[in-house]
Amino acid sequence: MNAYANAHVTAPVTAHAPANAQESRPHAAAKPVRWAADAVATMREGARVRLDYSATSLWRVDRMIEEIRREGTPVEAVDGVLRGFGAYTGEVIVRRTGAEWWTTGGEHWVRTPDGRLWDPIEEARRSFMGHGSLRLLCRDATAAT
Repeated sequence: MNAYANAHVTAPVTAHAPANAQESRPHAAAKPVRWAADAVATMREGARVRLDYSATSLWRVDRMIEEIRREGTPVEAVDGVLRGFGAYTGEVIVRRTGAEWWTTGGEHWVRTPDGRLWDPIEEARRSFMGHGSLRLLCRDATAAT
C-alpha cells in the first residue's frame, strides 16, 4: 500500500448513516450542487481556469489548493473555497458513477452505488493541510463502482 493509500484510509466514511437520516436526493444535493456550480463559476471568472466536471479537471483543483496553501492563507479564510472544491469533486463522482449525495446533521457525503460513503468536502480540507488529494479520492471512489 502506498503512502497516499495509508493516509487515505479515513477518507471514505465507512459508518453508514441510519436509513431514516438520509434525505431525498433533490434535498440532499441542493447545497453541494450549488457550491460546486459556484466553484466552477469562480474559477472561470476569477482564475480563468475551466472546470468541466471531468476527473482530469481535478488535477487543476488539486493544483489550485496547493497554490493557496503555499501562499500561507489561513484555513478559516478559504473554508468556503475548499467546500466548493469538495462539492465539485463530489459532483464529478456523482456524474461518473451514478452516486448520490447524502446529508445528515449538516454534513454532506457522496454514496457510491456500492454503498460506500465518501467525504469530498473533508478531503478538500485534508488536501489543503497537505494530507489529501481530490483527484485520488475521485479515482478511488470511481474505481470501486
